[in-house]
Amino acid sequence: MTIKVGIVGARGLSNIQGFQAIPDVEVAALCDMHEGLLQEQAARFGIPRTYRIYEDMLESELDAVVISTPMQLHFQQTVQALEAGLHVMSEVTAGVTMDELWWLKEAVERSGKVYMMAENYCYIPANQLIGNMVRQGLFGDIYYGEGEYIHDIKHLASGYNRRVPGDQAAASKTSWRHYWQLGKRGTFYPTHSLGPVMQWFQGDRIQSVSSFGTGWHTAPQFRQEDTSVTMCQLESGKLIRLRVDCLSNRPHNAAYYTLQGTLGCYEAPRGLGDEAKIYLKADGDHSDTAAWRPLREFERYLPERYRNATEEQRSAGHYGGDFFIVQDFIDAIRHGTRPPIDVYDACEWTAVALLSELSIANGGRPVEMPDFRKTSSGSYREQIIKL
Repeated sequence: MTIKVGIVGARGLSNIQGFQAIPDVEVAALCDMHEGLLQEQAARFGIPRTYRIYEDMLESELDAVVISTPMQLHFQQTVQALEAGLHVMSEVTAGVTMDELWWLKEAVERSGKVYMMAENYCYIPANQLIGNMVRQGLFGDIYYGEGEYIHDIKHLASGYNRRVPGDQAAASKTSWRHYWQLGKRGTFYPTHSLGPVMQWFQGDRIQSVSSFGTGWHTAPQFRQEDTSVTMCQLESGKLIRLRVDCLSNRPHNAAYYTLQGTLGCYEAPRGLGDEAKIYLKADGDHSDTAAWRPLREFERYLPERYRNATEEQRSAGHYGGDFFIVQDFIDAIRHGTRPPIDVYDACEWTAVALLSELSIANGGRPVEMPDFRKTSSGSYREQIIKL
């Protein structure tokens, strides 16, 4: 049986080659309000049906929808798809308010459909390799991790349609990012930094969030501070530090991670010739003589499907990551299994942004993370946020 997929958001097609590389999967429809871009992308990728109105696409013959629109639309469009009887893969974040996260959890549980958040940084090969080493115990008991998303996006605060060279009127329009990203305080976009690290801390959950900002220096016209740092205390007592910086004048580094365990550690590259590196403690090893080893020496720990990926799969993006995230979504639909990044992960990881904003507005006070897995639908008292 062919699974027919529709995509809403013609600018967000990072996963389309993944869908097109899987047998018996068809990207059958594309929806976007911008007619020119809609037709251009449909022709480029051979998508047979196009829609300007999302509800019209939902009424066509589809099995699943990919939500690739601006983040403030993700929740509403996800619920509409679920209520139309369709499976959903949503780009990050899952929602923009705590209420939306509770509504999302309830809608997914009620629907019985597959919901997966498309956090593709979890599927970057290096992060998959580290996860495999964690599962095999090579780092011992892991207790500290870091994730950083450093990406100057000041230029994206204006211009909401397809850019046309010399079209100053379009370029001057205020974009959604001005409000929903650079208009927020705290770690507003945490999932790229947090998702891979949380998957390394298998079975743990975030218990509290504390956030701090540097103030307004580089671009004081935005409510977002230059750098926001968030400390996530896990239920186990372990710690994750996040940094989000989308304003500072510095090179792009959106995928920096560290991991520390009792038997070793990992650090992603910082730039200028640096490379990913690992240290594993050997018997009799002394800290004065301990030495890093390049991550490439440990490629045998890549999951088998990454090691055996075809050229077509690798070409999907992120060295095959954009293929395997789609494969996991499709497999969950076909086999009725839980997707690797389910609605509870999506809600918890997204809630870090929302609780971060509350913490930073209260001088860095810790804010308790609700347990989305345990809280039953309708238990409104359990949804109270506690400072």
